[in-house]
Amino acid sequence: MSDITVLVLDDHEVVRRGICDILERADGIAVVAEASTVAQAVRRAEAVRPQVILSDLRLPDGTGLDVINHVRGKLPDTRVVVLTSYDDDEARAAARNAGADVFLAKTAGSTEVLQAVRDAASGREHGQHISVHEDDVIARLTPMERRVLDHVGAGLANREIAEKLGIAEKTVKNHVTSVLAKMGLQRRTQVVAWATAKRAHSFRG
Repeated sequence: MSDITVLVLDDHEVVRRGICDILERADGIAVVAEASTVAQAVRRAEAVRPQVILSDLRLPDGTGLDVINHVRGKLPDTRVVVLTSYDDDEARAAARNAGADVFLAKTAGSTEVLQAVRDAASGREHGQHISVHEDDVIARLTPMERRVLDHVGAGLANREIAEKLGIAEKTVKNHVTSVLAKMGLQRRTQVVAWATAKRAHSFRG
């Protein structure tokens, strides 16, 4: 069976690379193109004709809905998974009405992202549009884990975090491992991507 081909669209490079990292390490999935704008996504989608487009909702030159509208007209067999930090009823309704196959919050874990891509590609009903709210993720962490998360999200190494928090580097490593497990992530680069998306959401309001 051939790999599921995916185009990843997100204007934040760190977030986009984090998503690509998740997909590229999974069996049976191949990232065939990346894009940071609607215009790039449209051109590259027509060139590579991916089975699935994993798209951010808000982009510099438009929205993921613009991509969905184009895909529905030019690439009717391509499925679209909307992955966004804007998890509200209005955004969900807009994505659903435009024809998105799955709507995911960026705080979804890697397992949920992979399952969404596989379900979209196969045409299976995804069960429900997955949404892992930021508050739900944070609630799983201890106070110290939240502090470690903030520093990892800022790009600090374990040694730097240890110095800031006044704890052993080995203790930081243990906290990072626990944070990754609770967030459903595998690597600290994905935590950075998550934190970047969180900051972008706060900045844009």
